[in-house]
Amino acid sequence: MRFQKYLWRLLPAVALVFTGLIARAQTTSETAIKNIVLVHGGFVDGSGWESVYEILTKKGYHVTVVQNPTISLADDVAVTKRAIDAQDGPVILVGHSYGGVVISSAGDDPKVIGLVYICAFAAETGDSVLSLIKTAPANAPAPPILPPQDGFLFLDRQKFAASFAADVKPENADFMANSQVPWGLAAASAGATAAAWKTKPSWYLLTTEDHMIAPELQRFMSKRAGSKVVEIKGSHAIYISRPDAVASIIELAADGTAAR
Repeated sequence: MRFQKYLWRLLPAVALVFTGLIARAQTTSETAIKNIVLVHGGFVDGSGWESVYEILTKKGYHVTVVQNPTISLADDVAVTKRAIDAQDGPVILVGHSYGGVVISSAGDDPKVIGLVYICAFAAETGDSVLSLIKTAPANAPAPPILPPQDGFLFLDRQKFAASFAADVKPENADFMANSQVPWGLAAASAGATAAAWKTKPSWYLLTTEDHMIAPELQRFMSKRAGSKVVEIKGSHAIYISRPDAVASIIELAADGTAAR
C-alpha cells in the first residue's frame, strides 16, 4: 500500500519529465535544417549529384539540385538565388568546384545559414576561378583546359579522366568527358560578388588526389574561410565517386547550424 501511495505521488513528476522530453524532441525536429541546395561546377551539370541526392532524401532532407547555365557568374548566382527563395526555411548551400564561387556570392541570402564547399573555390570578393588557379603551387598539376572556343572552355577529353575523375568508373569518366557542358569564359573569369563565408559558418571537403584544384590551394582557401575541414583521398569528382562522404559532411553542416 505504501509503495502504491508513493508511486501515485511520483506520477506527476514523471509525467512532467516525459512531457519535457517530448517538447525537447519536437523543438529539435522543428529546428533541424532540412533544406539542402546543391550547386554544380563547370564542365558538368546537376545530374552528377544524383547519388548524393538519393542518400540525403532517404534521410528526410529536402534537396534541390540547381541547373546553372554556366555562361556567366551573374546568371548562375541569380538561378541559385531563385532556388534558395523557393525553400520554406533555412538553407544549407553546397557548391562543387566553380560552384564554390557561386555559393560564396549567393550565400549572402538571409535564408542561407551554412555553406559546404566540396573541393570548391571558396572565393573572396573579387576572386575568380581563373585568378585562384594562378595562385596554385608551381609544381601542382595544371587543369587541362583548352583555349577558349567562341568564348567557352572545355577540358581535353583525353586528359579528362586523369585530371577530373580518376576514381570514377572508366566508362563513366569517358561519358563525362564526351558530354561536357560548355563553360563560359565569362563565368570562369568573373570575380565573386560576396564572400558569404565571412558571416556564415562553412565546411570544406578537401580532396587530396585532386588534379583540378591543387590540395594546397584547397587548404589555403578553407583556412582563409575558417571552414571545418574534412580531408579525404579522392579525385575532383568526389561527389560521384564517394557520395557517402559528401552526404556526410552536408549532414554535419545541417546538424552544426541547427545546434547554433
